[in-house]
Amino acid sequence: MKLGWYLIGVGVVIALAVVAFLMLHTAHEASAQLGSPSGFEGFVPSGQINYNGNTDPAGDLILSNGTTIQNVIWNGPYASTIIQNHNAINQLNDQFVGQTDPVNNQPYVNLQDVYVVKGQVPVQQVTINGQTYYVIEASSINPANIVGFYTYDKWVPNFVAATNTTGTYAAVLPGNSPVFTWTNATGTVAYQTMLLPGLGSGRDVIVLPTGTIIPYGSYINVPGGTPLLNFTAPYKVYNSSS
Repeated sequence: MKLGWYLIGVGVVIALAVVAFLMLHTAHEASAQLGSPSGFEGFVPSGQINYNGNTDPAGDLILSNGTTIQNVIWNGPYASTIIQNHNAINQLNDQFVGQTDPVNNQPYVNLQDVYVVKGQVPVQQVTINGQTYYVIEASSINPANIVGFYTYDKWVPNFVAATNTTGTYAAVLPGNSPVFTWTNATGTVAYQTMLLPGLGSGRDVIVLPTGTIIPYGSYINVPGGTPLLNFTAPYKVYNSSS
């Protein structure tokens, strides 16, 4: 009798193991390429999650067509760097609370990091504790096609859209640029992008065909390569009178 119960128990354990394996296998088979082969997609971290024994950044993915995919995990190269950068941005934002820009005397705003990928982003759909996530397989992305930026958190969707807009270009602000004195968010963010200690370089702007500018900074620890070189090392100087 005990042997019978033992065999039944073993059978149940094996059956559960098979079900668990099939569920895991099925979850990882749901893979896709998101975005455009010629576009720029932006991963926007907002927190962390434990995935496959790793602590990975989690957030949203803004596609080149403007669609936002929620519950996205970045797994693989630059995962720990993204967490480091995001924590630094949050610490800086905490310091900004109640403070003002000493150049234009306007309140500081919150900055947000965004990691732009040139081309399609490979993802796998998985389920964690009943929640569906899209895991970016960063190891399948050419590191030269990944660059980290930071700007005003409310402008991140506009920033990604600007990288995908024909006629948009990047430029650097001279140290005496009147943009820093503008009494609006543009002037404030232009100054704030130079305040991230040790991780980034600021004073850059994306210039849209309409003449609108978006100040931003680039992370030096996510350098990227040629596909995004015009945004990480602008060779033009922005003249606010033009």
